[in-house]
Amino acid sequence: MMSEREDGFWLYDLKVETVLDGRTPVCRHIEGESFSVEGEALVFDKCQRISMYALAAVLPLLPAKQRDTHSNDWMSTDAEVACADPHCGGRFRITRTGKRWFSHSETTGLPESRSKPYWQKEETE
Repeated sequence: MMSEREDGFWLYDLKVETVLDGRTPVCRHIEGESFSVEGEALVFDKCQRISMYALAAVLPLLPAKQRDTHSNDWMSTDAEVACADPHCGGRFRITRTGKRWFSHSETTGLPESRSKPYWQKEETE
């Protein structure tokens, strides 16, 4: 039988922040607005807003940024992602802020390996 540590994996928590650095935005980019990524959840503070069109550029990269990568991999070294609009000066800065442990049995869709989902477990603790 596997121990809890053998039955899981680490993911980084992320902070995704809007940066302009003097560039002119076309989409709704407000310098400093941000959200966090915790596991599969996007967490927005009250009144923080991100353009869904701009968000489309950064979403596919978030799962890769959450995982351990080689120190020379560009996922480890490059922190800014440009807005999808080629005329927009907006950028998203993605920063790893911490690590979180996830159990395979709490995150899998495989019926024979499944236990209570991690997000339901948090509600009862």
